[in-house]
Amino acid sequence: MSQNGLMIDYEYCTGCHSCEVACKLEHKLPTGVFGIKLAEDKPFQIDEKTWECKWIPITTQLCDLCKERVSKDKPPSCVLHCCAHCIEYGDLVDLAKKMAGKSSKTVLFSV
Repeated sequence: MSQNGLMIDYEYCTGCHSCEVACKLEHKLPTGVFGIKLAEDKPFQIDEKTWECKWIPITTQLCDLCKERVSKDKPPSCVLHCCAHCIEYGDLVDLAKKMAGKSSKTVLFSV
């Protein structure tokens, strides 16, 4: 039996919060409660000319990978609404293989 999860390439996350909003609406979560939450790695200076700021989507304990949606062959809400298309849902083994060709700023999440 395969286990599914999310692959998030946060190098391309724009910080639009669409994943948070989609999750909150899908699961009717109250203010301040999240199934997926964006963490901001504040701007910091790498060298004299280079600054970096990253948004990092992190699933919480409330994430169930939208099991109701997935049971109807629909993608999780965060995947569907990600404007940067940096969140992908699928079999963890398959996603791990895809990670091999991606940046080092890619993570896998499972529940």
